Amino acid sequence: MIPVTERIRQSMVSLHMARALETLDQTLSRLEKGEISAIEAIDELLAEELNLREGRRIGVALRTARLMPIKTLESFDFSFQPSLDRHRIMALAELEFIKRAEVLHFLGPPGTGKSHLATAIGVAAVRAGRSVYRCSLADMIEALTKAEREGRLTEKIRFYARASLLIVDEIGYLPITSGGANLFFQLVNARYEKGAMILTSNRGFAEWGEIFGDPVVATALLDRLLHHAVVVQIEGASYRLRHHTDLIPEHTRAHASITPPPPPKRRGRPLKNGGAHQLNG
Repeated sequence: MIPVTERIRQSMVSLHMARALETLDQTLSRLEKGEISAIEAIDELLAEELNLREGRRIGVALRTARLMPIKTLESFDFSFQPSLDRHRIMALAELEFIKRAEVLHFLGPPGTGKSHLATAIGVAAVRAGRSVYRCSLADMIEALTKAEREGRLTEKIRFYARASLLIVDEIGYLPITSGGANLFFQLVNARYEKGAMILTSNRGFAEWGEIFGDPVVATALLDRLLHHAVVVQIEGASYRLRHHTDLIPEHTRAHASITPPPPPKRRGRPLKNGGAHQLNG
């Protein structure tokens, strides 16, 4: 007759419980010494296995979401950006805005932490079991343009619309053609009131007509992206250049802040939840 412990080992092998199998001897030893009860031994073995599998899940999800290298709110230096309200940002990391399919905007000069905050909230969402995808606006439009050329545009838009949270980084760093702006609008329209987004930009909303090369499309984008939205404005110097401020031209430092204009007036149905609201530190 096969000993009970051996049957347990064989079962763990069949169930691919590698971590539980690795810690079995140590757990049994503690059980025999009376340090833990049988129920506690089972709980420890299952917890070890679950922790391993959860770690693997998160690792795969973070790579799939393009959230590497990992950024966290704990590693963000709030003291360097006093314009930010730490409690407000931590509240956003509770992810209620995802349930409400809202759009979170981080606006500010380069190097002020927009991408860090967006990535950190994305990491929190992945750990909470949400599907996330992150990319720059330039990469997204390049992918959409290629898909359109190959007759796969509907499929590609469906791919970007699938995630619970879509993070679009670096809006305003590179000019966008009117064709690219139209493709981005199709994606935004597909996600409108269905999926949450985080957008980061170094330009104010008043400049979006210039960014997208078409004021009409820019207005249509803002009409959707500022409805059910939270705007977080970051004012301050570049964290990356904190040790080289003497190299930054004075006029650049003097005009660092970005003040977004009021959201565009919607025609037709009234705003829900009061429309966009801005968070300042």
